[in-house]
Amino acid sequence: MTPQTDPQTGAAVKAADRAHVFHSWSAQELIDPLAVAGAEGSYFWDYDGKRYLDLTSGLVYTNIGYQHPKVVAAIQEQAAHLTTFAPAFAIEARSEAARLIAERTPGDLDKIFFTNGGADAVEHAVRMARLHTGRPKVLSAYRSYHGGTQQAVNLTGDPRRWASDSASAGVVHFWAPFLYRSRFYAETEEQECARALEHLETTISFEGPATIAAIILETIPGTAGIMVPPPGYLAGVRALCDKYGIVFVLDEVMAGFGRTGEWFAADLSGVVPDLMTFAKGVNSGYVPLGGVAISGAIAETFAKRSYPGGLTYSGHPLACAAAVATIGVMAQEGVVDNAKNLGASVVGPGLRELAERHPSVGEVRGVGMFWALELVKDRETREPLVPYNAAGEANAPMAAFGAAAKKAGVWPFVNMNRTHFVPPCNASEAELKEGLAALDTALSVADEYTA
Repeated sequence: MTPQTDPQTGAAVKAADRAHVFHSWSAQELIDPLAVAGAEGSYFWDYDGKRYLDLTSGLVYTNIGYQHPKVVAAIQEQAAHLTTFAPAFAIEARSEAARLIAERTPGDLDKIFFTNGGADAVEHAVRMARLHTGRPKVLSAYRSYHGGTQQAVNLTGDPRRWASDSASAGVVHFWAPFLYRSRFYAETEEQECARALEHLETTISFEGPATIAAIILETIPGTAGIMVPPPGYLAGVRALCDKYGIVFVLDEVMAGFGRTGEWFAADLSGVVPDLMTFAKGVNSGYVPLGGVAISGAIAETFAKRSYPGGLTYSGHPLACAAAVATIGVMAQEGVVDNAKNLGASVVGPGLRELAERHPSVGEVRGVGMFWALELVKDRETREPLVPYNAAGEANAPMAAFGAAAKKAGVWPFVNMNRTHFVPPCNASEAELKEGLAALDTALSVADEYTA
């Protein structure tokens, strides 16, 4: 689709937004939302006709890009057939979506509880774990994000939690492995893994194993920085959960459905959790949908005991039809393999080449179409480009980098000292190289702030 210019409509859209829309995670008078006129594939454009390569995949969910015709058609067909129906009934789209998801989840995660998104999936996974074990506490990692609802935001380990944290949610945080900024004075991945597991077991011991219902981890943390865990870490957490009778929950809301070059990031380590949350890529975000994949043991807990939870729109037919079509597209068009192959042959090498040229890049890390660049003032000291949770003038270097990226024609995902490279999983080699070239330009601006 060729973008058309229509500044008058764009101005009206912008005015209505500023008058009436209350935006999330924002000081309302300090933001300037872009008025978007349309999107297709890996691109979107404004009303002035400027086109952007979307390196954010929306909010890391358009895994098959925007407006895929097969998914659009499936939503239209479902709307013509049965637009909505209550969750207590067996509906074809809902049943088929659950079957297709269960076919792809690891191990015996064969029961699917549908939610409206990732945060409420986390809420219900924690509720299931507490009811299954009869224990109150949940352990989660610093440098994590699990959602914006009350329990999910308290599980979150980054500053988005602070304003809502009343210290009464039954959550205990611990340090997960991150060798580049190790909390364990490790020098190798093996040391980082072993010391992180020792720290976690010590935390379990001091909190009291009999009080802990669950440990929840993002399989690969997303907005916190895409820190791929070292080999053996997730298996070690699985072993600790088994040792102490703790439910292991993996949050695959961001990492799932092809983002890492596997259907789920858990497949990279061969670990099977007791509960797995998903959302976003399950239907490329075309209609809100999330869920919890449930193991046989936890499903059995509620076989003859009512599960005290539900949502009005659980398994909404339009959302489920979109999921069925999206999973079909991913399978038919080789989207998961595309993410794996181009991540290894184009994105990873391309980002590492940028790191060699730009002193502002401290580390490159990632897999598939799930990458991050850690930006620093000084490579030797690893001093961050901006202070932790910087805002206003203190965040000027990252703001300048983001503005340069947009000027170069890409829309970046910038969070604290990181820029993420998370394009659609079916992006082409040419599109990925376009994104790398634009980042090259933008990083030259970040370089101006280095020592």
